[in-house]
Amino acid sequence: MASYPVNPRDPGDSFLAFWRERHVCTLSTFRPDGTPHVVPVGVTYDPEAGLARVIASRSSKKVRNVLAAGPDGMRVAVCQFEGRRWATLEGRATVSGDPERVAEAERRYAERYSRTPSPNPARVVIEIDLTAAMGNC
Repeated sequence: MASYPVNPRDPGDSFLAFWRERHVCTLSTFRPDGTPHVVPVGVTYDPEAGLARVIASRSSKKVRNVLAAGPDGMRVAVCQFEGRRWATLEGRATVSGDPERVAEAERRYAERYSRTPSPNPARVVIEIDLTAAMGNC
């Protein structure tokens, strides 16, 4: 298995299959002082839309970091791994509280992780407009 870049909108079968498996992931954002903030999250990957999605509470540090970057969002990365297999998605993250977008993110989360997220009236979705992908899977 060699490390390789892939097109995030057309990643190939093995890359996509790995993202369909249930894995805890990490999201890397940056604090206003430029230091990294890396946390475990659930991520869904939608290559057709060129998006990765993370559901979160509006008050979470990851959401506050993205919002602090301004209306154009922040460059971020999400990563998952299992043993020697790994995959990373990169792009520009923005936050949406739009009920339809949040519901779509919740639906995809429930599908990937085989559980419905608990109700959260402060839930938002971090949408990552994908620009790069790489992995060894």
